[in-house]
Amino acid sequence: MIESLALLVIGIIVGCFGTIIGVGGGFVIVPLLTIVYQFSPQHAVGTSMAIVALNAISGTIAYVRQKRIDYKTGLLFSSATLPGSFLGAYLLQHISRPVFDIGFSIFMIATASYIGIRKQNIAEEIDIATFQRPNYSKPLGMAISFFVGFIASMAGIGGGVIHVPAMLYLFYFPAFIAIPTSHFILAISATFAAVSHASIGEVEWSFIPYLGAGAVIGAQIGGIISHRIKGKWIIRGLLAVMVLGALRLILRNI
Repeated sequence: MIESLALLVIGIIVGCFGTIIGVGGGFVIVPLLTIVYQFSPQHAVGTSMAIVALNAISGTIAYVRQKRIDYKTGLLFSSATLPGSFLGAYLLQHISRPVFDIGFSIFMIATASYIGIRKQNIAEEIDIATFQRPNYSKPLGMAISFFVGFIASMAGIGGGVIHVPAMLYLFYFPAFIAIPTSHFILAISATFAAVSHASIGEVEWSFIPYLGAGAVIGAQIGGIISHRIKGKWIIRGLLAVMVLGALRLILRNI
């Protein structure tokens, strides 16, 4: 009973924070399952993707109510994440875990460093009805999205750690739109990735009712309070998640 309650609380916290910064909760769930519950990497990733999908769907519903999602961009990018998600779930069986962990950690630290030193120009609340979509490169966006789907499915994390910085600093979306749109993309890609993992038996269903319920509740809370937090603090939270996630992957292989 106590363990189930603890999983519910963890799910709420992870779901809330993941929705605020648009990344899902895999950066906490994967190490929790591998270190505390001794899951194999494959089952930890598969179970995490199921939780991330529930979190993303719930958070997206909250953002839909606030009319902060750019659906045209979201659908375009999510269409490219799906084949990447399938490929990531398949290759997880064949790629050396240390090689993947170290390589992805270097990528995240480099990206976080670039964002950290770059001058930030983060717009706050914007009315989606008057929002002017930036004239970004669609082929580049789809290529990045394919990579996001691949990495997210391999690592069991939300793709927002890549999508949000790309939308902010490559395509110049305001944070008020980029983060909800990233969450919308994540709802689609994570669901597809979770189904892919489940189809090969990599989801531990007994954990879903507790962590999943918490993630759903937390996502609604995060969606409600997200527009009350300044964009610069959301970006700082994202950078912290990227660096801590990278360090976690490195330390796991030492």
